[in-house]
Amino acid sequence: MELEGKKVLVAGSGISGIGAAELLLKLGADVIVYDGNEKLTKEEIRAKLSDERAEIVIGPMTKELASQCDLMILSPGISAFGPLAMTFKELKIPVWGEVELAYQASKGRVAAITGTNGKTTTTALLGEILKAQFASSFVVGNIGIPYTSIALDTTKDSVIAAEISSFQLETIDQFRPQVSAVLNVTPDHLDRHGTMENYADTKLSISKNQTKDQVLVLNYDDKLTRAMGARTNASVFYFSREMDLHHGAYLKDGIFYLSIEGQKQEVCKVDELKLLGGHNHENVLAAIAVSYFMGVPVSVIHKVVTSFKAVEHRIEYVDMVNGVEYYNDSKGTNPDAAIKGIQAMKTKTVLIGGGYDKGASYDEWIDAFDGKVSWLVLLGATADAIEKTAIAHGFTNIIKVETFEEAFETASQKAKEGEAVLLSPACASWGMFPNYEVRGDQFKKLVYALKR
Repeated sequence: MELEGKKVLVAGSGISGIGAAELLLKLGADVIVYDGNEKLTKEEIRAKLSDERAEIVIGPMTKELASQCDLMILSPGISAFGPLAMTFKELKIPVWGEVELAYQASKGRVAAITGTNGKTTTTALLGEILKAQFASSFVVGNIGIPYTSIALDTTKDSVIAAEISSFQLETIDQFRPQVSAVLNVTPDHLDRHGTMENYADTKLSISKNQTKDQVLVLNYDDKLTRAMGARTNASVFYFSREMDLHHGAYLKDGIFYLSIEGQKQEVCKVDELKLLGGHNHENVLAAIAVSYFMGVPVSVIHKVVTSFKAVEHRIEYVDMVNGVEYYNDSKGTNPDAAIKGIQAMKTKTVLIGGGYDKGASYDEWIDAFDGKVSWLVLLGATADAIEKTAIAHGFTNIIKVETFEEAFETASQKAKEGEAVLLSPACASWGMFPNYEVRGDQFKKLVYALKR
């Protein structure tokens, strides 16, 4: 769609919305920044924009306003099936997300990563591999850098590593990555997607525009992602920690292999990695596969993979204080991610958990404690539900607290020398923190203050 002179409404005034508005203004569109939160002021929103040409509207959406628009850009925090989006759809006005907008405004090739867990680590690792091979490379998306912010900086020779959430996938239209990957699908965001079937279908939509000329990388060990191989038009390439693959990336006897129609080559060894935890082996396999099909030689992949360190907030070692190791896994925002956090621990661990309720079940998370968790410190809206589940599974070393600072203090007191304190909440941070990054940063500040 040619956007110059078009009236475009951007719904949401957060990072995604502001990024979309800035790009649209550069493209010559007539922009309205809309936010339904009547507690905001126009001045607050205006202060976020570097270009004053945008109109700002706050409050209830009217059909009169909607009917004046040629396009709506929806921030990922707003459902594509909610009343706001449906108002535009009923008027036959296209509804895009920031990913679709950025894709149509940019050039070059895209490698897109989605999945319930591991997206950030895999995308960050992929980005480093691409940077080592290509002169023009970018890392964008749900990882914290809006795709819209770099769209006009790309050229036909650019490569883009993009972390894409299920929320963002609700609003794609023409988006077609050269290589896409679905890492896994486990229960998460069911308060938004409703069912696991809907959630999995949304993840698979990352490949909906791909053809045999593009590649979809899938996790063979996950039943839901394995089944996606029969439901895509893309060329499928699997990865596995459990199976030798004739055509795929796999791990065997501590060695990562890349096999192309039975012709296998060694990429690197587990012992060479600086990433902690078995779940990261899946992330490495996915990054190997995606980067190979983006045109990166195995020698370059090896060099980057073996030097790459964990991303911030994902089983991130913070420091040792009084003989106790502190790990920040604030990005463990669902039970499956938090299970991987526990599995990565090498010693007895005091665990801090709880937060916003996304409708998850905590049974498997509690079972994963497996004698490794000595105490569970709970806070937030889910504390009671988690406590009830833990007791039902025979785990009773539970302390409930009111504040995050109290949770940290309690965990520090309970941890003995030689043990670890792990922040891996299994829940989102909303209601207590704006996002998991702020929660993780606060945890690290408390660790550093304790050491002082």
